[in-house]
Amino acid sequence: MVTDPIADMLTRIRNAQLARQTFTSIPGSKMKVEVARVLKEEGYIEKYDVLPGDRGSTIRVYLRYGEGRRPVITRLERVSKPGRRVYVNRHEIPWVLSGLGIAILSTPQGIMTDQKARKLGIGGEVLCYIW
Repeated sequence: MVTDPIADMLTRIRNAQLARQTFTSIPGSKMKVEVARVLKEEGYIEKYDVLPGDRGSTIRVYLRYGEGRRPVITRLERVSKPGRRVYVNRHEIPWVLSGLGIAILSTPQGIMTDQKARKLGIGGEVLCYIW
């Protein structure tokens, strides 16, 4: 059993990119699918598929690489953890690398980027930073 499923997802993506794999498989959940959706919308991954299975769904994340087969994602950093949740209001939403990266937030209106949360004027739990 995994105690922090989002950290597990980020680690699987990080390890797959270090191994220069084209895709990675992640045990599925609604929150992980939403995080994958945000990564797709922001251009950090090519695409993702939700595959049904006997013991639950699996998310297949297709990784994206740039020139010279360099990964598009430079770093993934988990912020809010099961032992220490990090919540911010709309005025405290962090800027990642002065706007060059993104923060993924879990808000009352769903999983979204820091830019969208600022635009809507809502805060929430900071899940991770990506750049």
